[in-house]
Amino acid sequence: MNPEEQIDRLNLKLPPVPRAGGIYHPVVIAGKLLFVSGQAPCREDGTFITGKVGKDLTVDEAKEAACQTGLTMLATLKHEIGSLNKIKRLIKTFGMVNCTLDFSKHPAVINGFCELMVEVFGEEYGKGVRSAVGMILPGQVAVEIEAIFELY
Repeated sequence: MNPEEQIDRLNLKLPPVPRAGGIYHPVVIAGKLLFVSGQAPCREDGTFITGKVGKDLTVDEAKEAACQTGLTMLATLKHEIGSLNKIKRLIKTFGMVNCTLDFSKHPAVINGFCELMVEVFGEEYGKGVRSAVGMILPGQVAVEIEAIFELY
């Protein structure tokens, strides 16, 4: 599957690449592995989706934020490596959900990211291993996701 063509076919719009908010690289390549720093849900206007799931956001709204985080990550990857077609597969997803203490549907939220990756890279290469946890996130962003990809 050609990820660049698939993004066009799905009429997906990649948001602007957010600026680094600290002392880190957005992407590091080690051999054939590509490590992506935590990405947040950046909208097309450059603002972030914020709020605490279970208080300010529903599960469905948070799932959309996770999908938007995936689009942000794809924009960052494209900016950093030139083409998403250099990516063979998703290896690992670490999904963090900004939520109330009693919230327990973290996997349902992170599915928004995972479903997007399957749409873009296909069933076999878009699905990797993952973790989905709850925590307090910087700037009150709704979701933050790190990932590891394999390059061709």
